[in-house]
Amino acid sequence: MVDVVVAVLVLSVPVAALIYAALSDLITMTIPNRISLGLAVAFLLLAPLAGMGAVELGFAALAALLVFIACFGLFAVNVMGGGDAKLLTAIALWYGLNSSLIAFLTAVAFAGGVVTLVFLLLRSQAHRVVSLGVPLPSSMVTAKKIPYGIAIAIGGMLTLAQSPLYMWALGLFSES
Repeated sequence: MVDVVVAVLVLSVPVAALIYAALSDLITMTIPNRISLGLAVAFLLLAPLAGMGAVELGFAALAALLVFIACFGLFAVNVMGGGDAKLLTAIALWYGLNSSLIAFLTAVAFAGGVVTLVFLLLRSQAHRVVSLGVPLPSSMVTAKKIPYGIAIAIGGMLTLAQSPLYMWALGLFSES
């Protein structure tokens, strides 16, 4: 029974956090620290309960550290927001240092390109969109930055099933 509860949490916590982060970033252009912190804490609590050992936890921490270093560099040169960097670092724990992390980061990069193009198009046509009476968050029309939390969430939705914890949880349900 404990395995089922852990599996349900493994399957739902990252998805809920990514959706919340994307919506928050879209509406307020910020990703609250509590989302990234919650993701990290949930991983640290759930991973051992799912049978992840010390070595796997160490590689997950290393993955997060490497993502943090890369993101901090982008933040330092004002290319990435701090909330984006923290969210990417926290979700990297869930992937670990393996091919699923590369798949995630690649998906985020592609989704980021699409999101950026959509926002640039909307902003270039803002007067038309607003004149149609379509209610849009100001981030879509007037802000200068791109809410990259949307791309991070899309990348996560596309690749979480490849992450070790997700594979464990999905495997548990496929055995039933």
